[in-house]
Amino acid sequence: MTETLSMLARRLHDAGMTDVTAIEPATGGLAAAAGIARRADGEAVFVKMFDEPPSDDAFDAEAEGLRALRTLGGVTTPDVLVAGPDLLVLSMLRPRPATEQFWERLAHDLAHLHTSTTHPRFGWHRDNWLGRRRQVNTWTDDGFAFFAEHRLLRWLGEPRVREALDAADLEAVERLAARLPELLPERPACLTHGDLWMQNVLATDDGRPALIDPAVSYTWAEVDLAHLWTTAPPPESHVFFDRYAELTGLDADWRARMPILQLRQHLAVLAQFDDLWGTADLLRATVAPFRRQV
Repeated sequence: MTETLSMLARRLHDAGMTDVTAIEPATGGLAAAAGIARRADGEAVFVKMFDEPPSDDAFDAEAEGLRALRTLGGVTTPDVLVAGPDLLVLSMLRPRPATEQFWERLAHDLAHLHTSTTHPRFGWHRDNWLGRRRQVNTWTDDGFAFFAEHRLLRWLGEPRVREALDAADLEAVERLAARLPELLPERPACLTHGDLWMQNVLATDDGRPALIDPAVSYTWAEVDLAHLWTTAPPPESHVFFDRYAELTGLDADWRARMPILQLRQHLAVLAQFDDLWGTADLLRATVAPFRRQV
């Protein structure tokens, strides 16, 4: 940890922040090392880095995503202070309060994002990054084809995925992907956060919801909903799901679709990390109806 903090200090200095007096480690992220840097004037900023960046544009793409969520969708995001090839510096946020009022406001914010940014195509003007892996965002007219090719099948060649899943599992994912038009309703594309698990929901000093660490694209709104729904939401968040469904006119079957949409994230997790959370078993349970009978 000491070595990581020293490296963060060096990179901050190289980026022109020569007034940093102390850095303490930050927890919560999985793909990058992070810290809280305190400056001579008392200001604290959030900093993160990759030991070996997956690409020179990874943090630039993340910063662009934060700005897009704010300017296009009206979502609160941190200010981007530095976005370089090996360092990202953001204004500080706070842990989210454990209140229903917070989640009610987030429901309004996310509903506004999803309903005000509809787009005729699926994708984004550039690829970006989901953790340490590239998220392919090639423009596509058909949402089912986009999700199948760029959000499911894209991961099946990853070495860790092929180690975690057997041939029957992989075939079942392929079979499910081919039947997406039967399994999911047709929905328009809209701007999505793209990596909206619970750790990426924080708060401003005055308690407003704020989002970090996006992998934006224009795709189905329920991709964001699925990620929140399936990543251990706290008890007080129940008001979020009820109010979001009310604000966006979700049909009564939306909960049944969440495991299918969350397959994308299960595959991305398997591609990058050891299977510490039972991810492979969750995936197998979802694709079980699509396994070939022998």
